[in-house]
Amino acid sequence: MLCVFCQKGYEGVTYPSEVKLEHIACPLCSETKSEFVIAGRDMRHDLPGEFSIVKCHHCGLMRTNPRPTLESMDYYYPDDYTPYLTTANQSAPRTRNLFWKRVIRPIVRFMLETYSEKAPPLQPGRMLEVGCASGAFMYQMAKQGWVTEGIEPNPKAAQNARDLGYNVITGNLENAPDPEEPYDLVVGWMVIEHLHRPVEALRKLHQWAKPGSWLAISVPNIASVDFRLFKDNWYDLSLPLHTFHYTPQTVEKMLERGGWRLERVIHQRVLTTFIVSLGYMLQERRYNTRLTRALINYYRAPVYIRLLMSPLAHLLSFFGQTGRMTIWATRLDSPVDIVNTQT
Repeated sequence: MLCVFCQKGYEGVTYPSEVKLEHIACPLCSETKSEFVIAGRDMRHDLPGEFSIVKCHHCGLMRTNPRPTLESMDYYYPDDYTPYLTTANQSAPRTRNLFWKRVIRPIVRFMLETYSEKAPPLQPGRMLEVGCASGAFMYQMAKQGWVTEGIEPNPKAAQNARDLGYNVITGNLENAPDPEEPYDLVVGWMVIEHLHRPVEALRKLHQWAKPGSWLAISVPNIASVDFRLFKDNWYDLSLPLHTFHYTPQTVEKMLERGGWRLERVIHQRVLTTFIVSLGYMLQERRYNTRLTRALINYYRAPVYIRLLMSPLAHLLSFFGQTGRMTIWATRLDSPVDIVNTQT
């Protein structure tokens, strides 16, 4: 249902003519009652609009409401959207230095391992990547023997992946056709928080997967210290691109509703969202210094900087307080209904 701007924080906000908003009930329990959490704007590209996050009274799932319709959302995904630019395949440099290969490189890899794109240890089979961008992860898995396919809504990024030789459908998961054969593994890195109909999408993946198959996804963790500290300046709030905002508890409910059993939650060893959010906060307070710009562009930081910061990332990950989670789940025989019993 389309709506006028009736949510808190919307007075006087101007929206582009091509952007239409819609109100939605909670997709987990169909509850319409909710409490206002926070309002924010597009911090990544500074596009117009202000958007509210509300929390379901019944199950606690947080959602952006109202939100741009699925047809309107392309406006907020410009061609310079970061994942389109940072997921092109790059070959690792080779070295003949045995000390580096046997001693230093394993230590560096351990310190810099974020578990941001960590799939379960399975025998190679058929894999689908939802939101494959330019194909870097498919390339890694293909080298291990996997037959990889992808779905990507951005035409340019999808073509980049096809240029690598992979079968990639351009479009949204919600509208994608059924595959010719079922999958052993489905992955989606930073995807389900973008979906307009996540329950339907997860059920579609359930239908496409073999019995005993696995699902590996990553999502922001709104229960993290990042959100508590930075609020509307939190990088992974990412309004309005993120239509849902998960905690470990609500992502488990969403998975069950979609036909998947949560097996493991890995709190990623990442500080990027924390550091960039600090830059956003300083920028919001008009501290437009060289330090502010360096913080906002931390994802481009050299390796030695990330190595220096890695002990803090490991510590926050140990306590489950980093801003992103990697989730492993297995296919249930059938989805689990979550009924709203409130009167």
